[in-house]
Amino acid sequence: MIMPEKKMMLSPVWLLVAVITFIAGFTILGYLAMRINREHPPIPSQVVSADGRVLFGSSEIMAGQHLFQKYGLMQYGTLFGHGAYLGPDFTAQYLHLAGEEMQAYYRGEGVSAAEAAERVRRELKNNTYDAATGTLTFSSGQARAFESMVDYYGKWFGPPQTQQGLRRPHLRDQEEIRALTSYFSWAAWTSAAVRPGTSYSYTNNWPPDPLAANVPTADALIWSVLSLVALLGGVGVILFAFGRYHWLGWHRDEPGVRASASFRPVDKVNLTPSQRATAWYFLVVAGLFLCQGLLGGVNAHYHVEPEGFYGLPIGEILAYNLSRMWHLQLALFFVASSFLAMGIFITPIIAGKEPPHQDKLALLLFGALVVVVVGSLAGEAASLMGKMPGDLAWFWVGAQGWEFLDLGRLWQMLLTVGMILWLVILVRGLKERLPEEHPGNMPWLFLYSALSIPLFYAAGMVFGRNVNFAVMDFWRFWVVHLWVEDFLELFTTIMVAYIFVLLGVVRPRVAATIVYLDIILYSVGGVIGTMHHLYFSGAPAAHMAFGAFFSAMEVIPLVLLTYEAWRFMQLGAPAARDISIFSVSTADFPHKWAAMFLVAVGFWNFLGAGVFGFLINLPIVSYYEIGTQWTANHGHGALMGVYGMLAMGFFMFVARYFIPRDRKSDLAMGCAFWSMNIGLAWMLFINLFPVGLLQLNDALSRSYWHAREPDFFKQPLVRFFEWLRFPGDMLFIVGGIFPVVYLAVRMFLNRNRPGISGSAGNEFTTS
Repeated sequence: MIMPEKKMMLSPVWLLVAVITFIAGFTILGYLAMRINREHPPIPSQVVSADGRVLFGSSEIMAGQHLFQKYGLMQYGTLFGHGAYLGPDFTAQYLHLAGEEMQAYYRGEGVSAAEAAERVRRELKNNTYDAATGTLTFSSGQARAFESMVDYYGKWFGPPQTQQGLRRPHLRDQEEIRALTSYFSWAAWTSAAVRPGTSYSYTNNWPPDPLAANVPTADALIWSVLSLVALLGGVGVILFAFGRYHWLGWHRDEPGVRASASFRPVDKVNLTPSQRATAWYFLVVAGLFLCQGLLGGVNAHYHVEPEGFYGLPIGEILAYNLSRMWHLQLALFFVASSFLAMGIFITPIIAGKEPPHQDKLALLLFGALVVVVVGSLAGEAASLMGKMPGDLAWFWVGAQGWEFLDLGRLWQMLLTVGMILWLVILVRGLKERLPEEHPGNMPWLFLYSALSIPLFYAAGMVFGRNVNFAVMDFWRFWVVHLWVEDFLELFTTIMVAYIFVLLGVVRPRVAATIVYLDIILYSVGGVIGTMHHLYFSGAPAAHMAFGAFFSAMEVIPLVLLTYEAWRFMQLGAPAARDISIFSVSTADFPHKWAAMFLVAVGFWNFLGAGVFGFLINLPIVSYYEIGTQWTANHGHGALMGVYGMLAMGFFMFVARYFIPRDRKSDLAMGCAFWSMNIGLAWMLFINLFPVGLLQLNDALSRSYWHAREPDFFKQPLVRFFEWLRFPGDMLFIVGGIFPVVYLAVRMFLNRNRPGISGSAGNEFTTS
């Protein structure tokens, strides 16, 4: 028997180019991984004073790193610019205060102020590390400064009643104080001492501080200029291509687009068992989203009242580092839960049928997800409160303590296993459809993107407990950037394309074109552009060169997606006016608000991820603003604006198959949409952006160290902008999240409603 040939929907050239760019991107990442493993800042086996006295060694440095993780200090302040934004940067703090102590010490010996300042700069820049013996020698001034900083941090992490401002962990053990100070001292040394064979430090002269003669490098300036060239050139090419080749996007004049989409009444659709099971997921999505939003409000209030919450000393039970850790983890959990649910929901639509027992697997995955969420949050709280016994429990079931990877390693492993189970559910659902399709067609692309989600999340487990910060940060951003910003972006594009096809707006061939463009453009810019996170955390300058140039190209696919979102908004006139998202009632087009959220994804993708991301990705800008409110501005615009809005788009799409179309549900969806988008815009433009601008000005006019100190937020103008955030937060939480909770409860109560035979949505073919 001769099997019929399975044809690719598009020209095989698309697949070839996508594969080549993908391989090229990861080949370069492999090369950079080799470089950072070979050239990361060394951890000395011992640090000695000029007179031969041992100050600390590698064991104390690593013990300090473990304390930094265990107590969640990366969710309080930052190290090498990475972490939370309300506390200090410990690298810059130690470097500056130690430099001042060194100057005072030498002036006490009778040296003039100018001579003392020059001596301090010379000693901080001088790299006295002996690679043969693993010994680092501190000058008398550096040794004196280290002992002084041990006393400083002993008081800084002292009893709660002696602390001012944000509550910090109370370290009672003097050995812990010394170990943590050793870790900060090592970080400060790497930021000032000249890297062998170069004229700049291991961190490319970051942080900026005249005490250590840290100024921007030539590489930072050159690659900033070339980044602008890459951006302007890339955007020009995209605009030319879309003006010249109309078939690159989904347009209303495409032959085959239905002028009048006929939607099966959603209240008549009989959902499959696994689709009904997703009601459990979306109930949890709404609950997690509500908790995450409330914690965000608490975190914001800490900016204006670091001692508590309207006079209540909540810092005693919910310290800032814990509330921020939970806020960030819940954001990832509610978005991931929505993605998992949408994958399960859409699989029967793609396949046209559902194998038996899919619902049981879906509920098993749901139970595992609940265990991971509850267990990891409880473990993080126990770790930060010092309730984890021994030297290993905090790492495995408490808090690993790295931002975005805060959860204990055991929970991280279980979450990866859960994603693999999710992949099994998808494969079971698609197993009869896939043999009918060419490996380059949409169903296979959907499966490839789903496969990448557990695969690249697992990159966060490549490193162990005793890892050099620079190496850890390299692999951490495989999760933060590659997993979140690239492969979830790819999965997003495919899911949105499928939904547009289901809505009858575009043909599968057109949707596939958009998907391949996304793969190619993200492989060119997004994969290598991951390195823009590693400018100043100990990576060689090559990472800055690749990261700066290629991260500029990340904006190009975002321009594409925004352009396509705008074109989608225009599809209602004139041929397909009956499905315009602006011109019809819910009765005519039940997925109006799902489509609106998808349009919002395109808008925030361009503004939050693209414009605000590119703004801080230039090396010369990042040099002064990393770890400031401009970083938070980009983070909120990208994470909530893109993935949060997308999660809500999935939620609204699925909700229409559970909730009868009535005025209450439509009002709740509309209220959620406008409140979330206006509230987010209020947060970014009224609070985060102006405060970030003030912080950047402070870093340029005074010092980066001062701009990162908590005292910065006590200034009257800064406090004014912080209080202005309150209306936006209230609108986002009350008007945006509470309607979602209402809809989720209705979904759950209606999960077993009767309906006619068939699966959800419109059936379609890929021919």
